[in-house]
Amino acid sequence: MNKVWKWYWGLVLVVPLATFAVWAIWDNARLFFITLLNGLTLASLYFIVAAGFTLVFGLMRNVNLAHGSLYLLGGYIGYFVAEATGYFVVALAAGFLGAALAGLAMQVAIFRFMPGQDLRQTMVTIGLSIIIADLLIWGIGATVHQMSAPDWLGGPLRNLPVINAYSKYRMALLPLGIAIGVLLWLFLNRTRVGMMIRAGVDDRAMLAATGVNVNRVFAVTFAIGAGLAGFGGVIGAVELSMVPGEDVRLLLASLIVVIVGGMGSVVGAAVGATILGTAETYGLAYAPTYSVVFTFVILVLVLAFRPRGILGRPA
Repeated sequence: MNKVWKWYWGLVLVVPLATFAVWAIWDNARLFFITLLNGLTLASLYFIVAAGFTLVFGLMRNVNLAHGSLYLLGGYIGYFVAEATGYFVVALAAGFLGAALAGLAMQVAIFRFMPGQDLRQTMVTIGLSIIIADLLIWGIGATVHQMSAPDWLGGPLRNLPVINAYSKYRMALLPLGIAIGVLLWLFLNRTRVGMMIRAGVDDRAMLAATGVNVNRVFAVTFAIGAGLAGFGGVIGAVELSMVPGEDVRLLLASLIVVIVGGMGSVVGAAVGATILGTAETYGLAYAPTYSVVFTFVILVLVLAFRPRGILGRPA
């Protein structure tokens, strides 16, 4: 019976999407494929930020609603470092490191003392996100900041089939997102530290009994998750912009990606980010009035029929 329902829902979803794709390519192939690339590159940014959220929220079960503020913090740090040094790679490292240190401080000072207390973590991190956002406005201002792409990624790629030209910078986000996803998966599944992280989530007391410093392992994990948010912030400072409010947008996107893809799954986060990114861009291109609705329809459908997410597993 389960297989029958899977086929049924597969047809219900695939047939309209395939019909739309055929019509859109026939009507304007260039617009369709440019929108596809825009969706995939936006998905890559969402995945990089949400990968950190997957570590902290999906895997460690720490409710950090200040994750978007760490994105904004890393983006601003990267912006000013790039202005001072002229090196984009140094800006990426600075954004990652600045957000990682902020995340480490949050884990040591806050989350260590309230394990499993979801409501307290939620309320405290909401307060932290407001404080960080207000401090950034006070120190930097509310004007829009946007970083220029590095010279070696500036300009368009030309002579591409159908679409003719596309931004080198945005195209580079695809292999970057894939590389980060592969490295993160290998870290969690093929290294001793990754195995300790997963063991500590399943049974913290048993891991501690083996002599492992669980607090240190979790602090390192939290720092990596926060650092990925800051790393994404530097990327977003070029692709999008740095302005108050972007932190809320990226936090909401990360939540949706983790919920749709499945808690604690890196591959699920990639799937969720791809769905969200393409839904947003196709919505803006073909039905701008209702583009936001598509995102929440996807969320409602997943929660209704796959409450654990597409690749989520029972705890």
